[in-house]
Amino acid sequence: MKENNNRKQGAASPCAACKLLRRRCAKDCVFAPYFPADEPQKFASVHKVFGASNVNKMLQELPEHQRGDAVSSMVYEANARVRDPVYGCVGAISSLQQQIDVLQTQLALAQAEVVQMRMRQFSSAGHTATNSPDHNNNNNNNTSPDINKTHHLDRTSIFTMGMVIDHQGSLGESLWSC
Repeated sequence: MKENNNRKQGAASPCAACKLLRRRCAKDCVFAPYFPADEPQKFASVHKVFGASNVNKMLQELPEHQRGDAVSSMVYEANARVRDPVYGCVGAISSLQQQIDVLQTQLALAQAEVVQMRMRQFSSAGHTATNSPDHNNNNNNNTSPDINKTHHLDRTSIFTMGMVIDHQGSLGESLWSC
């Protein structure tokens, strides 16, 4: 005889579903593997949103290897529905999508500010290099090669920055809009 891991040796402890529904928990109870007795709130929220009969039908129609994922999804959706009865998971996803849109806009602004700062740095370094006495006198032995190297590195760093530009103008547009 194969014992369920959620049941104690000797006395059969009913699963959370059977306990809430006040019925005897059979050995082949479809709820027992997914709604253990020590997690009563898990089944309570699923029962409140979907109903025990519907959950039973859904679980019986699925192969056993998919039931755990189905229960996880039902629990997540039920908890989201309890928190937000109108939108459920979609409300949470929409809120997260709006946060992503705001953060992408802030990132684009920060990247543009970095480019502007580098352009100012580049132009001030180029202006300093062209107005220095060493630059005006190319035959002078005191010419510092570091100025030319710095000038070249600044120019390279501006154009090798990995900034992505959205040419389609969909920066503020949500993926969930119709």
